[in-house]
Amino acid sequence: MNMKLSYGLILILLAPFLAGCEQLGFEDPAAEKAREEAEGKAIGGGCRQTGRALEDCYQINRRFPKAAIYAGWRDMDGYMRENKIEEIKPDFPMKPPPGTGRPLESAEGAAESARPATGGEAAKPAQEAKTAETAAAQNTRPAPAR
Repeated sequence: MNMKLSYGLILILLAPFLAGCEQLGFEDPAAEKAREEAEGKAIGGGCRQTGRALEDCYQINRRFPKAAIYAGWRDMDGYMRENKIEEIKPDFPMKPPPGTGRPLESAEGAAESARPATGGEAAKPAQEAKTAETAAAQNTRPAPAR
């Protein structure tokens, strides 16, 4: 009887500690996969919004699944086309990913390669593209000072 009581007491005392196993830093594999999927989609959407090519996005973010990056890129592409939103050029030049000896293509080249080609449409001349880029740059406002 005394033995059963001591086992019961030990079990009752250890129950709160055993219930908090998730606080030991062990992450649920399903939750970790869902988090990586969400981050990959966000990265893909950001790459599309800045006009980066999908391949460059894969190269820069090797840690995330390509399927998630593509899904985010595709969703943002549809959203931007639907709402007629223009690409936002990054303020800072893109750095090459570590471990590669070559710089990535410029943002202009990445944006052109990211767009699907249509058969009947001719490519814009370089002068028209520069004029549009200059007009877009003049319409932007600087960020408010903090």
